[in-house]
Parts: sequence; structure tokens; C-alpha cells
Amino acid sequence: MANAPVAARTAITPRREEDFPEWYQQVIRAAELAEPSDVRGCMVIRPWGYAIWENMQRQLDAMFKATGHKNAYFPLFIPLSYFEKEAAHVEGFAKECAVVTHSRLEVDASGKMVPASPLAEPLVVRPTSETIIGATYAKWVQSYRDLPILINQWANVVRWEMRPRVFLRTTEFLWQEGHTVHESEAEAREETKRMLDVYETFVRDHLAIPVFSGEKSESERFPGAVQTFCIEAMVQDRKAIQAGTSHFLGQNFSRASGIRFQTREGQQQFGWTTSWGMSTRLVGTLIMAHADDDGLVLPPRIAQTHVVIIPITPKDETRTAVPSAADNLAAALRDVRYAGSPIEVEVDRRDLGGGVKNWEWIKKGVPIRVEIGPRDLESGSIAVSRRDQPIKAKTFVAAADFPAAVAGLLKAIQLSLLDRAKQFRDENTRVIETKRQFYDFFTPNNSEKPEIHGGFALAHWSGSREIEEQVKRDLKVTIRCIPFLDESGRPNESGTCIFSGAPSPQRVVWAKSY
Repeated sequence: MANAPVAARTAITPRREEDFPEWYQQVIRAAELAEPSDVRGCMVIRPWGYAIWENMQRQLDAMFKATGHKNAYFPLFIPLSYFEKEAAHVEGFAKECAVVTHSRLEVDASGKMVPASPLAEPLVVRPTSETIIGATYAKWVQSYRDLPILINQWANVVRWEMRPRVFLRTTEFLWQEGHTVHESEAEAREETKRMLDVYETFVRDHLAIPVFSGEKSESERFPGAVQTFCIEAMVQDRKAIQAGTSHFLGQNFSRASGIRFQTREGQQQFGWTTSWGMSTRLVGTLIMAHADDDGLVLPPRIAQTHVVIIPITPKDETRTAVPSAADNLAAALRDVRYAGSPIEVEVDRRDLGGGVKNWEWIKKGVPIRVEIGPRDLESGSIAVSRRDQPIKAKTFVAAADFPAAVAGLLKAIQLSLLDRAKQFRDENTRVIETKRQFYDFFTPNNSEKPEIHGGFALAHWSGSREIEEQVKRDLKVTIRCIPFLDESGRPNESGTCIFSGAPSPQRVVWAKSY
């Protein structure tokens, strides 16, 4: 009997197909993105990981401001009474809230530090800011002339997490939250859709991740919202991640917070509000969507370093000439612009072997690696490797020609990663016509790779919450969104619910999720 083929050695163990959750943690560790902190459920974001977040923040912030929004900042602490004004909202977040009940520390008789002074009213550590921002807006808004208010804030939030996972679910995480007030329902609904489109554009064009865009079912709706819209991405274990949400809040929060204004006709009316947000969970989505068994893979538009140059200096006589050539090339590359900004280049001058340095940059996901050695100086060429291609693949190009070609190369890598992610999603998205097919699709079988099952199922559903809850109990599968378009980009068509036989207005996206 022939021996089974031996899997190629990879930088990350275990491989994705062997243990996806552990693979994810090892990619983060190898790329030095983040690590668990001494505070349970919280993370330390290391410089390489924080640089990714900074790029997300900078690029999204520019998109927000282009649509007329301004940044502000609101308190971290929210009086408990503010939450009590909005019953549905507080019910949705109650189990996740961290509450401050005391101020000051004193040393007791045993020498221990203990809280000393009870607060007159407990303060909730911000899980989201609708209530505190609503109280502020109620002071700002008096007339229709004060509208619209288009505000965003970049902040941290706390939601007590029972099963933390770095970037995906942590007790404290970073995010942005937009909060707007409008004169009319139509304007607020337009704002809700506009910001969802901003998220979809950013995730697709900057992170190279395709998404389904649509509305959440009632059971998955943001607490207190009239409608919640979202974008849903598929990652490489075929699960869904909610990558961004936009909420039409109607007048619910305005009524609770007292956001009233005098209309053009002289009447008093409550404002129409929205909120929308994305978080550092998007960093986890990026990792799970693009990384491979050798480490992180960064789309160029979000990479903090586009090109790393690795000087190879095996002999003393080359220790000056090779680094000098690397510096000259780096200077030429920095004069080139990609996606509207100068190309970011790093020259790795560390006193380490070229192979060691090469593997470190592979694991960090830099889009382009360039090696320059003594032979390259003689030939006038450089060795160029793309992170979206096999690790050992190299192309030798003239050093003088490379600066003129590098922007096009980065664009090609960006498109390649989007195409690859879209192909993977499409290959693992199924149109399901019967309940039996649905259950089989999400149930491991006895094949050689039982873990290869599931993905996105597009199936008709009548709208029954009872059915939705039953599927969740049976399979841990939920409705990720009610999509605006079907899998071919066409408007959805009505049909018959595969679970009950009742009429269905359209297919919805079902999946297991993070």
C-alpha cells in the first residue's frame, strides 16, 4: 500500500483544514498583531496590528467626511437612568454591561484596597452610545434649522464577553459609531442606506472582501431599532462574520431622549435618528478571509508596508554596496503613489540571515518582498515576490524598471485577493430548495473531510420567528441577512418556504457565524 502524501511544511501549524480556530490564533501570534492581556477578555493590540486598524480608521474616516459627517467625542460612562428610558435597548445589552458602583479606593484593616464611596447613581461603561448621545442631542436640537446632525465618534466600548477571541469578540474593543438626527423619516432612511453602502464599498474595495448586503431579521435586529441593515462576509471556514451595521432607529430613541424640534409649520416633532458602526472585529475578518498556512496576507490598500526590501550581504565587501542600492530603490519607490498615497517601503537592515527575515515578512503579510544581493548588483536586477502567489515564486526584473511598475503590481495583487475571496464565497454558496437539502448542507458527513460542509445557504423563508429559532437550536445556523439582491445580483423573487410550505417573499442568507 502506497504511503499517504506528506503535506508540505508550512510556517503556521496547525493548517487551516486541521484546526481553523487554532490556526487563526497562530497567524495572529506569528504576525505579531495582538495578544491576550492580563485582564480577562481584553487584548493588547501590537504595533503591526494597530497599524492595520489605523489604516482602516484613516480610510473610513475620509469616506465619512466625504458624506458630510464630522467627528466628536462623548463620555465613556453613562448614567444607568439613561438606559432605563429605552426598555428594548437596555434589555438587549443588559447581560453585557459593566457597571461602576463606587469611587475611591481605601486600605481596610487587613491592608487590602477596597472601594470606598458608593456612587449616587451607578454608571454603565459604554457598550454603545445611543442614550448618552441622545441626551446631548436633545440639548442641541430646537428647530428644523438645527438639522441634520451628522456626527461620528472613534472610541472604545465594553461588552462583557463570556467566550473571548482576539479581534472577533473581546470585552473591550475599538470601533466607530455614527449617530445622526434628521428632519424626516425619508432623510433618515436615506442616511441608513448611504452608510451601509460606505461600509460595503470599503470592505470590498479596500479589504478585498466580497459581502452580501441586506436587512437583519427581526430577531437579529439591534435593540431598539426599527430596521437593522448589515454586510456579511464569508471567511475561510465557511462561517459568516457581520462586518458592519447601519440602523434606522425611527423615533424610538428620540422619544426616550426627548429630541424634539419645531417643524417648518411650527409644530413640535420628534427627530428621526440613525446609528451605524464597525469595529476591530474587521481586523479579524481580514485575517480569516485572506491569511494562509504561511501567515497573514494583506491587501495592498490596507497594508501599512507595501514593499519590504531585504538586502542580502553574505560577504564583507558587499555590506555597503547592497544596503546602499536598497536605500536608493526605496527612495525611488517612495516617490510613486498608489491608491492616492505614497508607497510605504521598509528596508530590513537587521543583522539576520536573509531567509529568516524573508519568512518574518511572509508571516506579516507584506504584499511585495524584494531581495537585493551581490549578483543582483552585477546584473542590475532584483528578485520580486508577491504575497498572493506561492511562497517560492520569484520574478527577476530590472531594478531601474521596478518603480514604474510597482503601482500596477499592487493593484493586481488587490484585485487578485478580491477575485480569490469572491470565488471561494461563490463556490460555497448554495441555492437550497428543500428542508432536507438544508439540513444536509449544514451537517458534517462521513466523508474523508467531514469538516468541509456548510457555507452560505440561499433559501426561501416565510418570515416565521418560530422556524428561525428552531433552525438555530438544531444547527446553530442563523439568518445572516435578507439580501437586497440574489446570488446573481438580481432582485430576489418570491417562492415557497422550504420549512413550512408557506409563501416566501424572497430567499434569505443562512449561515453559521462568529
